[in-house]
Amino acid sequence: MNWDVLSPFFKYPIEIRKIMYTTNIIEGLHRQFRKVTKTKSVFPTDLSLEKMLYLASQNVMKKWTQRYRNWDSILNQLMIFFEGRVEQYL
Repeated sequence: MNWDVLSPFFKYPIEIRKIMYTTNIIEGLHRQFRKVTKTKSVFPTDLSLEKMLYLASQNVMKKWTQRYRNWDSILNQLMIFFEGRVEQYL
């Protein structure tokens, strides 16, 4: 691992690092896709596969709307570290 690339990561508070380093969201999405498609060995059409993946993604997106614990504190820290970049998305 390249320490020069990794070390700037540690300038952020632990709460921000947890949000930044996690790939669990993408891994969770892929896990749900595998779970849904694994039980079916054959899909009759590409469209049926697309529909199945769409429905699985809708279920996962419901979980994405849940707030992080201590979100207000995390949001304040993000606004300090990324001044002017966060406010436009609120």
